[in-house]
This record gives sequence, structure tokens and C-alpha cells, in this order.
Amino acid sequence: MGSPFGCRRPACSAPVEPRSSPFRGPAEAPVEGPVEGPVEGRFSGSRTALDPRRRVSSHRDVRPVFTAEGLRTVRLLVTGGAGFIGSHYVRSALEGRLTGGDPVDVTVVDKLTYAGNLDSLNLAHPRLHFVHGDICDGGLMMDLLPGHDAVVHFAAESHVDRSISGAAQFVTTNVVGTHTLLECCLRTGVRRFVHVSTDEVYGSVEHGRSDERHPLEPNSTYAASKASSDLLVRAYHRTHGLETSVTRCSNNYGPYQFPEKVIPLFVTNLLDGEDVPLYGDGHHVREWIHVDDHCRGLQLVLERGRPGATYNIGGDTELSNLELTELLLDAVGADRSRIRRVADRKGHDRRYALDDRLIRDELGFRPRVAFAEGLAETVRWYRENRDWWEPLKKRAALSPHRPLREAAAALPA
Repeated sequence: MGSPFGCRRPACSAPVEPRSSPFRGPAEAPVEGPVEGPVEGRFSGSRTALDPRRRVSSHRDVRPVFTAEGLRTVRLLVTGGAGFIGSHYVRSALEGRLTGGDPVDVTVVDKLTYAGNLDSLNLAHPRLHFVHGDICDGGLMMDLLPGHDAVVHFAAESHVDRSISGAAQFVTTNVVGTHTLLECCLRTGVRRFVHVSTDEVYGSVEHGRSDERHPLEPNSTYAASKASSDLLVRAYHRTHGLETSVTRCSNNYGPYQFPEKVIPLFVTNLLDGEDVPLYGDGHHVREWIHVDDHCRGLQLVLERGRPGATYNIGGDTELSNLELTELLLDAVGADRSRIRRVADRKGHDRRYALDDRLIRDELGFRPRVAFAEGLAETVRWYRENRDWWEPLKKRAALSPHRPLREAAAALPA
């Protein structure tokens, strides 16, 4: 079936030929007979299934593999790859910045909801295949997954404000969609699965930092849906032996971020001569990580992370929202009178802070982008790329479901 972007949906009229994989070892024949049990979405045609008696015995690095025919590139399926972090990961992987120059083939699956943007991807890249589709469509996932070595799962509804008034979509995409992917990976033999989650699943942290053993205490519908999906990923490792890893990161920033999030919203408002809406007293604290650093951490987890493990990916920079706002005002050359106080949102967590010693000790991760440098580069990018963000902001301002912060910053009539 065609798509509006000229991308072909693969047919699945016969079982996909099995082949060797950097983590599956020698190819195994598909299991004969029907697949048992329901999966959300539509299925058609024959399927390649994973023998339920088989269990993961070892984990191998996700790196290019030398075969008798020469170097075979790793094939990744990236969900939500047209979003902010996902598109950055895809661009970095295809350019070799995450793999040391080693080639990788990437299939991006994205539903292209309001925050997805094809302009964030180089669709002409010969090793990029884009599919316009929904991760809740089990039939599509069963068609796409065979032949891929790993899934990097970004696709999610992610804005807390939107989850307050539109919880159903968050549960559908973040929980049902993740379950659909896991089940389809199990049935098609794709054993490596990296699930991208958030520090918000730990809830508000008054003192100290949350390590990976901290209880999950989500307070927003968004955070609850992500915590639920984290637990599903854990269950598919413990029960079925999928080589899953979960990552939980702090707040990301950088180029190509949709202009409803605080940094691009405030920067673009200021560039347009508008005020910036600051929630409550402005003393809510967040930790910040540049999207470059987050993607490097994800790649380390993909290549060398322990199956079944969770890794926090922190950014070393804690700021109150007021402190961040003042830095943005200074970067744009605006004074403090541009701050407009708005009522706090429901259930607004006071502070997030990650303990990321595990990924540092096990995988050698360290953030490289200093916050001052990264913020200056980000502000400069939004100054120079109005053609990218202005249409998105106008489209979002017209949405009847726009969140409080966005509504407060809506374009003037």
C-alpha cells in the first residue's frame, strides 16, 4: 500500500528468509504453523515466528558483521524517527557519528502526528527507508520487522500538558504500541530492543537522585504510560528472553525540537517579540542533556548494554525553570519584563534528578556538550532556521487540543 510520501509498504505474502544476525547467531528456520495469541492490530499472510521454547543464551554487540560475502551492515528499525530525538539519532547513525563511520541501514516508522516532521530527515539518503505507519498496527509491524537486527523505540506521545486532557492517546501509543512491537519482535525473531523512556517515571525527587532501582512513582498520565511500557519491556525480557534494554533520560534540548517544548517555545516566542509563559513560581527543577549526548548514550546501550538492564542517561546540568528562562532571555537579548507568569499545571513535579553512575561505570558514558555551549548553539539554530519551526508553531497554535503553555503563547490574532 502506498503512502503520501511515496514509501512502499512491504508485502508479506510468504515467510521472510532467515539469515544470520549479529545477535541471533546462525539463521534458524521459521516456525511452521499459525501464530497463537492475539496482537493489537491487523495481520495477514504467512509469518515468521520465534520458537517459544527458545531462550536467549547470550548477547552480541550490534556492529557490522563480516560474512563470506563481505561486510554486512546492521539494519535498525527506528520507531518515531521523525520526532526530535529519533530524527537526531537517525541522522547521526546514517552519518556514522554514532558508529565510528561503520555503515548502518535504517527503517523509520512514524505516524507523523503533530510533532513528527519529515523535514528533520534526509529522505534521499540511500540507506534510509521511511514508512508512514502506526506502531499499533500489528500487521504492518509483522511485515516490516523481519530482516532487522534491532529496534530502537522512540515512538511515544510525550507532552505532559497534552496527557492531562488527552490521556487515551497516551495509553494507546505508549502502552499498546509498545506491547505490539514487543510481541511482533518475539514472533519475527528480532531479539534486540532498546526502549527510550524518561526520568519522569520516578516521580518528583525532593532530595538526592534517582538511580535505576528507585521505585516508579509517576504522577502524570504521560509518566504513568511510560512506566507501564517500561514494565512491559522488562516482562518480555524476563518471560520470553528478548534482549531488551530500557533507557531513562533527563530533559533533552538541541536543534529540530518541536516548538511546544520549553526551550524552543521560549526562544521562538522571544524571536517573535512575544512574552514567555512561566509556570507557577518558576522553581521547578529539571536536569538537561544535549540530544547529541543522549544519542551517544543510546548507541552505547544498543551495542554493549546488558539485556534486561535499565540505564539512566543524565546530563549533569540542573536548573530551575526560572534560571533557564533567564539564560534564554540573555541569549536572545531580552529583558526580564518578557516573563509572563501563568497558573501552574496540575500535578507538576517539583524536581527530577538522575543518578547515572551505572551507564558511566559499565559503558563509559560521559556527556560531552557543555550546557552553555549547547544552549548557544541551539538558540543560534532557531535564529537561522525560521523556515523549519514557524509553520510547525502556527499549526500547533491552531490545534483545539494545544496544552496550557502553548495556549498561553498562542500566536496573536
